[in-house]
This record gives sequence, structure tokens and C-alpha cells, in this order.
Amino acid sequence: MAFKVIVTRDFGHMSDVAAQIVINDIKDTLKRKDTFVLGLATGNTPTGLYKHLAERANAGEFDCSRIVSFNLDEYIGLPGDNAQQRALHPESYGFFMVQELFGLLEVKFKETYVPWGTLVDQGRLLTELNTHPHGWEEQGADKGKAIVIKETAQSDYLSWIRRELLDGYERKISSMGGIDLQVVGVGGRGHVAFHEAGIPFEGNKMLLVRLDENTVENAVKDGHFSSKQECPWYAFSMGAELVYSARTVLLLANGVRKQEPVAESLLHDPSPQVPISYGQICSQQGRSVIYVIDRAAAKGALYNRDAIAKRGIELEDMSG
Repeated sequence: MAFKVIVTRDFGHMSDVAAQIVINDIKDTLKRKDTFVLGLATGNTPTGLYKHLAERANAGEFDCSRIVSFNLDEYIGLPGDNAQQRALHPESYGFFMVQELFGLLEVKFKETYVPWGTLVDQGRLLTELNTHPHGWEEQGADKGKAIVIKETAQSDYLSWIRRELLDGYERKISSMGGIDLQVVGVGGRGHVAFHEAGIPFEGNKMLLVRLDENTVENAVKDGHFSSKQECPWYAFSMGAELVYSARTVLLLANGVRKQEPVAESLLHDPSPQVPISYGQICSQQGRSVIYVIDRAAAKGALYNRDAIAKRGIELEDMSG
């Protein structure tokens, strides 16, 4: 089992430490195989990491042409009359990745993938869900729900979403041999990507999610949308089971808002109520989990460091 928590001083220090971990893993892995498969997250937290990666790639430290990337999630319901307009919307995650990483690279990644949420017309989705209520079911113990489309769904549109967009994304990752290192952030309630609190772990590798109101509120609070009415309420997302199937999961967290879910994920047994707690299952299965968090996000973990150590989790404080 390999589960380590590294406490850093601040956002800049967190980003620098995380970048070195990613670069070391890329270099070591490319000695053994031709392609490195990198899992990427969006949001404010990994932006510093991405700047470091771009700078050091452009300096020739590693070969981007041997990297394939997969993003965790993508909105459904962004403004736009067609898939192209939605994909180019400033809040689409594909657009985010171009701004924050892909567009900064002098040598581009071999291939890049973002879940195909912009292909879905939200109005059509809602119509099909309403007219085929027996073709899907909700899963989740809280406000955010997984919309699980049944194999027996009579709607061609819903069946296409399940077969080609959800299962298809999982198949694409599998065809690349799985993800070597997955970067993740953490939501204020402990969710990873759009695997919302309360959605079951098992059988939910790729998710169609109706978002928790708290997630929508945070998207507005963080400045991504001007109002809840403008914010999409659906998304495609890797579920925790797929996220944590990566060989290494690197979780980044900064700020006081993250201290509670970070501590809960380390101190208590895994629970869908705190999706990032799946990291404990991941490490028990022999894969690596590394938290790189700033001192504000680490407050609860530092206070309970002895209890965390008893759970077999190593804590290294680099914030001094």
C-alpha cells in the first residue's frame, strides 16, 4: 500500500512539488514503454501545476509527443447551438485545457481526450429522459444524482449516450492501457470530478450526472458562471472507480474550504459520501495515492496526524 500526504506552504509551493512528481513519473515510465497516459483535471487548483509542466516541457525535460491525456469531466448544457459552439465556450473544459496547458506547449501531446459532453443537446436529453422514464434510474443518496441509462432503454438517443459517449470513453482509456497518473482536485464536499457525494462507487465508471446544487453554487462562487441559471446542471464524468484505477492518483488541494473533506477522506473508512475516500481502496489494491496540499487545506490532517499514521498513511510536512 502506498498512500502519502505532502503538506506544502502555499499554492505556488504545492504546484511546484506536484509538477516534480508528475515529471519524474513521466520520465521513469517512458523508459519502460512508448506512451505515457496522463489524466487531467480542470478548475483553479491545477493551473499552477500546468504552467510548470508547460515550461519544463518547452525546456526539453520530457517529450510531449509521447503523452496521451484524458480529462475527468465535461459539462452538458453549455450555451451554443451546436457541439462546436459548446466546445469553444470559455467554460468548456476542452477550452480550459487549451488555455491552461495544451496551447502553451511547443510540442503537442500525441492525443488529447475530454469526455464528449458538448455533443449532447441538453434540451434533447431532458426530453428523452422525460418521455422514457423506464429507460433510466437515479442513483445517489444526496442532491447530486447519477442518471444511469439502462441497457434496455427504448430511446435511441439515450442508448447512443450510454454506448458511444459514456462506455466509449471508458473503452478508449482501456485501449490505451489505462491511466498512468491521474491528477485530481477535490470539491468542497469531497467529490472528485463530478462524482457527487452519495453516488455509489461500484458500477459507475463513467457517469451522466445531474449536479448537486452545492457544486453549481461553487461554480458561480468561483467565477465560472454569473448565476445558477447560466450554469449547466448536467455533466459527463469519470466515476471514482475509474479515476482511482490509475496507477498513481495525485490529489491537489489548497485553501481552508478543502480542509474538512481532506481530513475526512484520511480519517474514516471509504464512503460514497466522501468520494475522494476511494483513495484508500486504491492504495489497498496496490496502487499509489499522493496528496499534495497546502497548509490551509491540511489543517485537519495535521491536527490528526497520529490517527492518520495509524491508518498506514504517511504524512510529510514540507511547509516549514
